[in-house]
Amino acid sequence: MSSWSQALTVSSASAWDEVFTGLHGASRIRVPDRRAPWTGHLEWQRSKTYSLALCSGGEEVVDRDNRHIRTDPRGTHELLVPLAGSAWLEQGAASGEIGPGAMALCDIDRPLTFAHDAGLRSISLIVSGRHLSARSAVAARGPHLLDGARGLGRIVREVTTTLHEEREHLSEISFDLACDRLLDLVCLAAEGGTDSAPTGQRAGVEAAIRRHVREHACDRELDVAGIARALGWSVRYVQQVLQAAGTTARDLIRRERLNVARGRLASGSWTTYSIAEIAHASGFGSHASFATAFRAEFGTTPREVRRGARELSGADAGPAAQS
Repeated sequence: MSSWSQALTVSSASAWDEVFTGLHGASRIRVPDRRAPWTGHLEWQRSKTYSLALCSGGEEVVDRDNRHIRTDPRGTHELLVPLAGSAWLEQGAASGEIGPGAMALCDIDRPLTFAHDAGLRSISLIVSGRHLSARSAVAARGPHLLDGARGLGRIVREVTTTLHEEREHLSEISFDLACDRLLDLVCLAAEGGTDSAPTGQRAGVEAAIRRHVREHACDRELDVAGIARALGWSVRYVQQVLQAAGTTARDLIRRERLNVARGRLASGSWTTYSIAEIAHASGFGSHASFATAFRAEFGTTPREVRRGARELSGADAGPAAQS
């Protein structure tokens, strides 16, 4: 098992409390009988950006209220994907039962109640609120109860399950890249797959802006004026839509360029290009500004990402690839 992947089995409800709160945040946990036999199991992968956890355990009710949030803020959202059993989730005005074929996306720093039977076995994708809101303000405004039995929701459920199953065959950078794509699908499902997702022109405009930026991120001339011109709206309106979503055109473009560059650094087809050349091809004006932005976004350096990808492939790094 890799150094960033772990598994743990506990045999008491009290020990499980510690494991659960360590992963999901301080909470009040109630069980039918703390003296009764208990088995809880956790398998998880953690990178600097994402966590993916498979959990199973006995019957319990979890309450995370404002007091817990003040003392242990997490800044994270979780996608809960049940594989067996059933659970009840309540957050704000949204509530409902979820089991296999359903999913829930919720903000861990908003009060919630989570209850499940002894048969629950589920996978949770844990991501920072910053990464989620950068992709979709609609998704970040959850909670969202999602249909995982068909359409985009089914794709999300199957990708989540497969990602966990294949964890031993992924490097940390490959894991992050796969989670990036999974999060894109989660956002699309949240934007269009539930009654709780806001509708209307502004949400559609935001989605069109993000799609245009994703498709043209490597164009070094891309800016808010170019986005507005290409989509047929005024610069002011594009700025207003992005401001309401908690971002700016400049931030959105930079983030998409960083995602492109990270994928290229890990790709075998870009090994003959230097890091500076990849930065330039991904839309950055200088190697220095790229390296600074990359470290701020991902918590690691472009050189470390490239080194990790090459170590995984066993390739011999040449001088140009390491510059």
